[in-house]
Amino acid sequence: MAPPHAEVYNSSAAAASVSEPLFKVNSPNVEYSEKHITSKYTYNNTIVTPHPDGSMTVDPVEQTFHFKTERSVPRTGLMMVGWGGNNGTTLTASILAHRHKMTWRTKKGEQAPNYWGSVTQASTLRLGVTAQGEDIYVPLNKMVPMVDPTDLVLGGWDISSMNMADAMERAEVLDYDVQRQVADAMRPLVPLKSIYYPDFIAANQADRADNLMDGDDKRKHTDQIRKDIRDFKAANQLDKVIVVWTANTERYAEIIEGVNDTADNFLAAVKNSHPEVAPSSIFALACIEEGVPFINGSPQNTFVPGLLQLAERERAFIGGDDFKSGQTKFKSAIVDFLVNAGIKPVAITSYNHLGNNDGKNLSSHKQFRSKEISKSTVVDDMTAANQILYKPGEHPDHTVVIKYVPSVGDSKRAIDEYECDIFMGGRQSIAVYNVCEDSFLASPLIIDLVVLAELMTRIEYKTEGMTKFSGFHSVMSILSYMLKAPMVSPNTPVVNALARQRSAIENILRACVGLAPNNEMGLEHKIWKQ
Repeated sequence: MAPPHAEVYNSSAAAASVSEPLFKVNSPNVEYSEKHITSKYTYNNTIVTPHPDGSMTVDPVEQTFHFKTERSVPRTGLMMVGWGGNNGTTLTASILAHRHKMTWRTKKGEQAPNYWGSVTQASTLRLGVTAQGEDIYVPLNKMVPMVDPTDLVLGGWDISSMNMADAMERAEVLDYDVQRQVADAMRPLVPLKSIYYPDFIAANQADRADNLMDGDDKRKHTDQIRKDIRDFKAANQLDKVIVVWTANTERYAEIIEGVNDTADNFLAAVKNSHPEVAPSSIFALACIEEGVPFINGSPQNTFVPGLLQLAERERAFIGGDDFKSGQTKFKSAIVDFLVNAGIKPVAITSYNHLGNNDGKNLSSHKQFRSKEISKSTVVDDMTAANQILYKPGEHPDHTVVIKYVPSVGDSKRAIDEYECDIFMGGRQSIAVYNVCEDSFLASPLIIDLVVLAELMTRIEYKTEGMTKFSGFHSVMSILSYMLKAPMVSPNTPVVNALARQRSAIENILRACVGLAPNNEMGLEHKIWKQ
C-alpha cells in the first residue's frame, strides 16, 4: 500500500515504455534504434561584427550537431512544493479525472477532462507539406517520446496538513461535481511536512503553518527533503522525479558577499542556517544534490548566484522563474506584435485583483515586490530589439498593481492599458480586460514544465569537437515560454517574446529528429509552376 503522501499506484505506467512514433524521418542523417533516435543536424547562424564607423560585417556560419534522444519514457513522479494550494489540488484532481475518464455535469451540460492550455498536450506544429504543398500538422508531443501527464505519480510538501480533498474544497476552483467524484481518491493524500521561515512569506500565512519540519537547522532540512524524494521514488517505483515550487511567493533574498555569492559560500550559509537562505533555495539545493530537476514557479530570486553556480558545477537541471499564465503571457505577445509592426508602446499600466491565497500573500509589500519585478521586465528584450523606435536604454513606463479582493476567489481580473506613439505624432491607446480562472491557466503550465524538463534529461548532443555526448546546460531555457522571468545561462540574452520562445521549443524538437527549422517562405506557392 502506498504511503499517505504518495499518489495511488498507477499500474498502467508501471515501467518505462517505448511506443512506435507517429512518423519516421526518411533521411541518412536520422537513425532509429531500439533505445535512441540519433540525428545529424546543421545549425546555421549569422555572426555580426560591428565596426566603429557604424558599418557591420556579416558572416553566415554552420555548425554540425549530433543529437541522441532516449526513446524509453520513464515512469515519472512530480513532487510539488505547496501541493495543498490551488494549483497543486487542481492539477491533482484533473489528472485523476483523466485517469478515471470521469465526466461531470455543469449548467452548460456534460463536461469531460482536457489538457487545454498545455502547449505540449494541446498544441500542434507544422511538420511539413505534402507534394502538393498542403501543410501537415502533428501534435507537439508526438515529435519525440514524451511523458503522458495522466501517468504522472503525484506527491509533495505543504506547510498545511490538510489532505488533498479538503484542500481542494478550500481552494474553490473546481466544479462541485468534479470535487465530489475525486474526493475519495484525494482524501488519503496528505502532504509531507515542509519548511517555514516566517520572514520570507507574508504574516497572513501563519494560520496555515501546522505541518512543519522540526527545528531551524537548514542543513538538516535539506537532508530531510532529499530523503523525502528518495522515499517517494522508491515507494512508487519511479525512474525519475521532477520537483516544482508552486508555493507562495517569497520576498527577494538579499545578495550578500560571503553568504550566497558563490557555491561554497552558499553551502556554508546553509550549514550555518544563515537567515538569508530562503525556503525555496533549500528545496532547490536538495534537488541539485539529489540530481533531480527543480523548477521555480514563483517570482522570488530562489537561484541566488551561489546556488546557480552550484547547479552548474553539479550539472543539475534547474528552471525558473514564475509561471506565465494570463496577463503576462498576453503582454509578451501584444508588445512583440506592436514593436514588430513599427508601433511604439510608451507606457504600459497593468492592474490586477484576485482573491485566492496567492493574492492574500501578495498583499504583503515584500512579496508583492518579487511579483512586480517579474512582471515589469517582461517587455525589455522586445523594446531593446528595435533601435528605430527606442534609443539605447529607453523602455516604456511600466506600472504593475496587484490588489487582494477575496470575493472574486480564483477568478483574477486583469486590466491593461497600452499607450503607443504612432505615425506623425499620433497616439493609440489599447485597453484590455482579461478575466481568467488563475489555477486553470497555471496547472497546464506545470504539466508543460514537467514534461519538457523530463525530456531534457533524455536528450544529449555532441559537436564535431567533442569526443562524447553531453547533456544540455543546467539552466533549462527551453522552459521560457511558461515563465515570466525566464532564467538563462550566464552571458546568454533573455528572450521574453512569446513567438521566439515557442519557436525555440519547436525547433529543438525538430533538430532531435534531424529536421531543419520550419521555413515560412512558402516559395512553392509564390513561383510560376513550370
